[in-house]
Amino acid sequence: MDSRARLIETILQKSYREGEFTLSSGLKSNFYIDLKATTLSAEGALLIGEVSIQELREAKILDQIVGVGGLTLGADPIATAISLASLRADDLRAGIPAFIVRKETKGHGTSRWIEGVENLRPGGGVVVVEDVSTTGKSAIQAVERVQAAGFRVLAVLTVVDREQGASAFFQERGIPFLSLAKLSDLKSQYRA
Repeated sequence: MDSRARLIETILQKSYREGEFTLSSGLKSNFYIDLKATTLSAEGALLIGEVSIQELREAKILDQIVGVGGLTLGADPIATAISLASLRADDLRAGIPAFIVRKETKGHGTSRWIEGVENLRPGGGVVVVEDVSTTGKSAIQAVERVQAAGFRVLAVLTVVDREQGASAFFQERGIPFLSLAKLSDLKSQYRA
């Protein structure tokens, strides 16, 4: 079984639930994908890192990325998984650093929006990551923060695209949208 198929299987086992749920977007749903059970497992993180590197390579942007990260908390383990997997990519000279975008600044210390920024080349291209994308409204917060800090957003990468508008949302803004799995992939495997 290839890494992407194994990732989908892992998501189904650890993170996919059916029932009555309210999403962060406010939408109601009869299923829920709590990806933290997958992203925080050793195998899930390994698979996310491997499949993300493949996806970024296929998108022909892997060698342009100076950092990967997104809005805390969901993006944190994904960015770390990709950063670690980048160390194994034969076509990269060095690993890709991770960064974290805060939802609000701390009232002490540096009071900055982006943690890990000192590891990024100023003005370089970054990939914003998210665990589950519905409308794109959560990831756009991270996109806007990194753009305001002077970075170019090469793409938004999500682990699971719920196929409810995020792709079109980012395409309208000229930002490529990549996903490791789609809701239709999960549902077809769930019923199998």
